[in-house]
Amino acid sequence: MSEITPRPGAAERLSALIRIPTVSAELERRGMAPFDELIALLRELYPLTHEHLELTTHTDLGLLFRWRGRRDAAPLVLMAHFDVVPVDESDPWTHPPFDGVIADGRVYGRGTLDDKGPLLVILEAVENLLAAGFTPARDVYLSFGGNEETYGGAAREIAASLRDSGIVPWLVLDEGGAVVEAPLPFVTGQAAMIGLAEKGVLTLRLSARGEGGHASAPPAMTAVRRIARAVDRLDAATFRPHTPEAIRRLLSIFAGRASGIGRPLYRVLAACPPLAARVLARLGGESAALVRTTVAATMSAGGTAANVLPSQASATVNLRIAVGETVDDTVARVRRRIADPRVEVTVVEGDDPSPQSPADGPEFAALADALAASYPDAEAVPYIMMQASDSRHFHRFSPAVYRFAPLEMSAAQRAGIHGVDEHVTIDALERGERFHRALIQRLE
Repeated sequence: MSEITPRPGAAERLSALIRIPTVSAELERRGMAPFDELIALLRELYPLTHEHLELTTHTDLGLLFRWRGRRDAAPLVLMAHFDVVPVDESDPWTHPPFDGVIADGRVYGRGTLDDKGPLLVILEAVENLLAAGFTPARDVYLSFGGNEETYGGAAREIAASLRDSGIVPWLVLDEGGAVVEAPLPFVTGQAAMIGLAEKGVLTLRLSARGEGGHASAPPAMTAVRRIARAVDRLDAATFRPHTPEAIRRLLSIFAGRASGIGRPLYRVLAACPPLAARVLARLGGESAALVRTTVAATMSAGGTAANVLPSQASATVNLRIAVGETVDDTVARVRRRIADPRVEVTVVEGDDPSPQSPADGPEFAALADALAASYPDAEAVPYIMMQASDSRHFHRFSPAVYRFAPLEMSAAQRAGIHGVDEHVTIDALERGERFHRALIQRLE
C-alpha cells in the first residue's frame, strides 16, 4: 500500500457539515433547504469525488456514487447517512449542538458520531486516493442517505436499484460498532466491534378506550391506567434471552483477552450458550441487549385537561428484535404479556432481524486487515448490532453486510449518540480515514 499524505482540515470540514441542521424528523417543518445545502456543500468540499465518480440520485435524499474499478468484480459498498435526530434545546450541551465547535482536540455537535463523522471519513479517504491518482481494483459505491433516522426510504431505493441491475455487492459496510476500550467486564484493551447482523426494529402503538367524565369520581380502570398497566407488564423479562453465533464468537475471543476470573468465566460462557444468555441478561444495558429482544415505552398520550378523565389513551413502544425471532412472533408475545383484550396493539413499523454475515470469510478478513492499518492494537470482534441501520435494505440480497464505523468511541461518547454532548476526536477522524483508505487500496 503506497503512502498517501491526507489533506489537512478534516475537522473543519466536519464542523461545516454539523452546522447544517439536517434533521429528517423535522423535514416537514424545516423543508428541504438544509438537505439541499448539505448536498451542495459536499460538492464544494469534495470536488475530485464529484468529478471522477458517477453520481445518481434516488428520491430527494439518496446519493449513490460509483467509482469504477480496474476489473469487473462484485463491488464494495460503503454506506453512511447525513441526516440527524432532533435536539431538545433544554438539554445542557457544553457547546450548541449545531455550531460544530472544535475544541480540545474534538469536534462537537449533533451528527459527529451519528453519522456525519463516519460519512466524512469515507469521503476523505476517497478524495485523498483520487488526488494520488489511485484507481481501485473493483468498483466502489458510496451509498449516502438523508433519512436513515426516519426509516431509510432513500437507502431502500438505492439498494433496490443495485439489486434490479443484477449487482450483488462483495461487501457492504455501514455504521454500527466502533473501536471501544474494555468492552465487557474483565476484558482489557481495545476491540473493534463489527456487527455481523442487526436486530430487527418494531414500533407498536398500544391504545385503549375508557369511560370519560369528571376526574372527581374516577372508575376503577381508566383508559390511562389500562395503558399504564400494559406498559408496566412489558418489563425486561418479557422476552427470553438466547445467545446467537456472533455472541458465542465474541465470548471466545474475550476469553483469551480477559484478566483474572474473567478468563475462565468467558470460556465457560462461550461453551454454554444458555448460561451465557442468562448471565448477559442479568448484566443489563448493552450486555442484555446482545441476547434478547428489548422493549421500551417511548411516548404516551391521553387527556385534554387536568380534571377530565380521557376517553382514550395510548402509548408508543419501541422494540429491538433479537436475531432468530420475527416481527410476528414479537407482536404475539407482547399481546400475551399484556393479557388485556381491551388494549389494542397496532404495528406502526417493523423489520425482521437480518441474517448473520460470516466472520470467517475474506470479507471480514478485509475489514480486519484495514483495521490493522488504522487501529493496530484493536482486535476485530464480531457482535450483534442493537440498532437498525440503512444496511438492512441490502442484507436481503447481499451475503456479506457488516456494521462498523472506524471511530474510537468511549462509553461517554456512545451515550452522546442521540443524547447530549455528542462529539468525535480529531484523532479518530484521522484513523477512520486511514481505515477506509486501506480497505479500498487493498481490494483484490
